[in-house]
Amino acid sequence: MPWGFRPFCVPDRKGETMVLPVSLDVDRLTRRMQRADFETWKAKVRSVAGCTRPVHLSGRWAIHDTATGNTLRSRSGEIMTPCGNRREAVCPACSDRYAADAFHLMRAGLSGGSKGVPEAVAEAPRVFATLTAPSFGPVHNRRVSRNGKTMPCACGSIHHEHDPARGQPLDPDTYDYTGHVLWNAHAGVLWTRFRTYLLRHLAGLAGLRVREIGHHLRLSYAKVAEYQKRGVIHFHAVIRLDGPQGPAEPPPAWASTDLLSEAVRTAARAVSVTAPDLDGHRRLLRWGEQLDIRPITAANASQLETEHGEITEDRLASYVAKYATKGTSTNEAVDRPIRSRGHIDLLDISPHHRRIIHTAWDLGAPVACPDCSTTGHCRTCGGSGWVSRTLRAQHRGELTAEQVDPVDALKLRRWAHMLAFRGHFLSKSQHYSTTFTRIRGDRRQYRHHQVLDELGVTEDEITVINHWALTHVGHDSPEETELAEALAHQIRRDRQQRYEHEKRRN
Repeated sequence: MPWGFRPFCVPDRKGETMVLPVSLDVDRLTRRMQRADFETWKAKVRSVAGCTRPVHLSGRWAIHDTATGNTLRSRSGEIMTPCGNRREAVCPACSDRYAADAFHLMRAGLSGGSKGVPEAVAEAPRVFATLTAPSFGPVHNRRVSRNGKTMPCACGSIHHEHDPARGQPLDPDTYDYTGHVLWNAHAGVLWTRFRTYLLRHLAGLAGLRVREIGHHLRLSYAKVAEYQKRGVIHFHAVIRLDGPQGPAEPPPAWASTDLLSEAVRTAARAVSVTAPDLDGHRRLLRWGEQLDIRPITAANASQLETEHGEITEDRLASYVAKYATKGTSTNEAVDRPIRSRGHIDLLDISPHHRRIIHTAWDLGAPVACPDCSTTGHCRTCGGSGWVSRTLRAQHRGELTAEQVDPVDALKLRRWAHMLAFRGHFLSKSQHYSTTFTRIRGDRRQYRHHQVLDELGVTEDEITVINHWALTHVGHDSPEETELAEALAHQIRRDRQQRYEHEKRRN
């Protein structure tokens, strides 16, 4: 469980068993459960699936019969709504919901036949590609041979799967932390250029001009970003070839999976981005040597990997959805921006990740003010002696007032908590599949029509009144947060048991 203690079962006021964390003071949780308002609070928390940072609203909701003016159903007072945070480290309940939405988004683009995506996408050429970062220095790793035997690391030890040493540099003093930070900061740019190069290489392999490729096919994709153990970003992407009008139209016969795989391989090798000048050194950033490309088959196998290295649709959608919610954790990055350099030393992270954040913070630091006087009364910097690189370059005449220094444009201090990565963790092309907005809208409409069916009325016969105001965010005490987390764990466990039961019955 997330508190780091063994579970403790205790009955609530109705006699139902709740799994609670055993802390040094269990009585404080018991006292909260024995309060008169506990059942009302528990029902509200269950309505948001155990959200640990719920949004509290105060107001009223009512459904009126348009013809008679009678109130068919109403509710007033204070309610809770989910926070909607996708990160499991912040809110396990809302990350579960995000993962379910991400699964349906990915699954619709793989199999079609739902969410407004035609079934024809299941027959389109598709691959699952993993694009990694290059090496910035040797790290502790866990290598496995083809026979499944674990091989010793370069340090001579054999690391188990959850060994905290994995991903840590063998020699931190020689590790290229600057290159590491710059690569994370440019990972999104590398992906954008990869998409451009992929179309060019598809055209070249097909014997077409680049301007002509759009008349024959359309490139659709969905990708998710993931942190490796060493704290560097890599991408998992589903890439699909559609007809020129989108997924409803098949691509030409020559657009095969083999052609797509070869184009992905050659495009990834050709992409490069030049990083900004730092101390007279301009790095050329590329994808790493580890490039995994696998064709996607129909969903008729039971394993993620088959003997041919192919991947099934259901397993792949679950795989991508899991990493979309993972995003960050205490071993990789932190979930909130860093406000000062001293804050970095207080973070509960490994020395390696702390050094990455320090590097990002220092690279994004201001530089000496060119106008600063010894009296301390400087209009440019206010007497601090430091300005942004952009202001200093403008003072030297290197930039105009509308231009921004490339290092300042990276906003390294703002994104230091994310190890300098500033892209989206889950993104897709416009025509890959449906959208989160549509999935969530469908869910709201389903619940709305459930209420209408219970009342025996139609949409044209009613008037809905909603008036809610925000009161506060989060639970009122640490005890309520822990109890909500226990409820979320219980709801997740019950859902998994129902799923396993349905699976065995079918």
